[in-house]
This record gives sequence, structure tokens and C-alpha cells, in this order.
Amino acid sequence: METWRGIEATPQNWPKSVVAIGVFDGVHRGHQALIRTTVAEAERRGDSASVVITFDPHPTAVVAPKHVPASLATVDRRIELIGECGADAVCVLPFTRELSQLSPEDFVKQVLVDRLHAEAVVVGEDFRFGHKAAGDTALLARLGAEWGFDVYPQTLEADTESFSSSRVRRLISSGDVEGAAEVLGRPYSISGTVVRGAGRGVDLGFPTANIGHDTHVAVPTDGIYSGWLHVDERRLPAAVSVGTNPTFGEAERTIEAYVLDFEEDLYNQRVRLDFAHHLRGQITFDNLDELVKQISDDVTQVRRLLEGE
Repeated sequence: METWRGIEATPQNWPKSVVAIGVFDGVHRGHQALIRTTVAEAERRGDSASVVITFDPHPTAVVAPKHVPASLATVDRRIELIGECGADAVCVLPFTRELSQLSPEDFVKQVLVDRLHAEAVVVGEDFRFGHKAAGDTALLARLGAEWGFDVYPQTLEADTESFSSSRVRRLISSGDVEGAAEVLGRPYSISGTVVRGAGRGVDLGFPTANIGHDTHVAVPTDGIYSGWLHVDERRLPAAVSVGTNPTFGEAERTIEAYVLDFEEDLYNQRVRLDFAHHLRGQITFDNLDELVKQISDDVTQVRRLLEGE
């Protein structure tokens, strides 16, 4: 799959395209269906490439920076997930103030017509584009008729429930990682580099990998989770703590993973953590003995939950 950043970086002599447009934050099941529709339409036409346009940063960061939603996937992870849907190419459009001020007509002409040679465009039925979101699917269809491309609006839902990034964020914020996985079609994950923590886990007998992550990422509510830590193409079972360690009076919110039956040093390694189940909320303990017993019980439960998965 080809990837480029900025419409001006589109390869020379790029063929006709079937284009999907959206932020695709999280690449949930609705997004996946839309992208696969794009791929199938390009294959049906025979001489077209399937291209997915995504934006970075999230458009809200430019047009309403106080209301930027928590991110469900880095742009690199989005590209990876889009590739898994079979797209021929991903064009990452930097969402700048200049791009936000393009009229719908100019966006279509400069991006879809002049550079990508669009034969068809696939979007969600609530798709908006152009300065002040003035364009909708009806206008896109009229411009398509003028410039020679078809428009296929898609409904992102199943069983009367819509698939949406906002729905995933609500589920994650409540700790319902299993519900989020249903919408995403895979476990919700956070990527980051393992950093030095307080080192207290070693003394307690449960050394943890402290995962440094993007501050804008959606983090599940405080508590204990089962999950899988991915490192060097290995998938390792883990008990995960999200929270502030109230027993020790700490205020910084961290994500720490105790990898079961594992002794390697993970410091400075890039990892991905998949959240599988929510075990319990955060608890403040009166003494270390109570804390160690609860951690031991949590690890036993995590082991049982992840067996066979």
C-alpha cells in the first residue's frame, strides 16, 4: 500500500481513483465497511485505484481547539488499519487553517479532480466538507455530476445502532472496553514507549511496564484490566492498572502492565497494549499486605480470562 502526506505529494501519473474521505479515527467497523466498499468499487471498475483520505491532526484541533476529542488511534495506526482493509493507498492531508478555508468547490477541484482523478467518492452519509462545513453529500453529488465522478454515501450502522468514534470514546471512558471492541471490531489499544516509573512494582513482586503515551489519547477509566501487550511481534498476557496509585498518594495518572510469566526488560521499547476486560475499579488500600493480596487475586483472574483467547 502506498502512503503519502499532502495532496501535492500524490505520485505523478496517479491513475483514476475511487476515493474514501474521512478522519477515520479508530477505524471502527463502520469505517472498515466504508473502506471495503471503496476497495470493491475500485476492483469492479478495473482500472481505478482505491485511495483513502484521512486528516491529521483532527479537524477540530484547527476549527475548535477547545473541543478536540480524545484520539482513538495515532495516524500511523490508522494507516496500518486502513491497509488491513485492502486499500491501495492512503493520503494523509495535514489539516491546516488554509485547508479549512477552502470552499467545497475548491476542495473537490484541487483534491479529488486535479490530483486523484476521482471516478467515485465514498463517504459517510453525514459527511461535511469545505469552509465552515458548508458542503454535504448532496452538494458533493452535484459537484460529482459536474466533474464526472459518482458519489456513494454510506450508513455507518448495524442492528439500528450506529458505529461512531464518539460512541467508542463513551464506552472507553466508562471502562467498557469489551463494548468498545464490539464497535471497533478488535480490542481497543494504546501504543507508547515503556518508560521509567517509581519502580515500586518490583518491590511488591509484580514488576510493571509503565507505558508513556500521547496525552491526547483516549484512556479507559481508572481500574484494573486484562489485556495483551504486543512487543517485537509477540503477544503477551498482562494485568493492567490505569490510575493514580491512591494507596501511595500519587496524583499522576499512569498505565502500567504486569506481563504474566515474563522477566525481560522492556524499558525504551515501543509497545501496543490491547485492553480485553475490565476487572474492577481503583481501590485505596490500608496497607501493603492488602494491596499485594489484591494484585495476586487480579493476576489470577486475568490469567483465567485470557486463557484460550
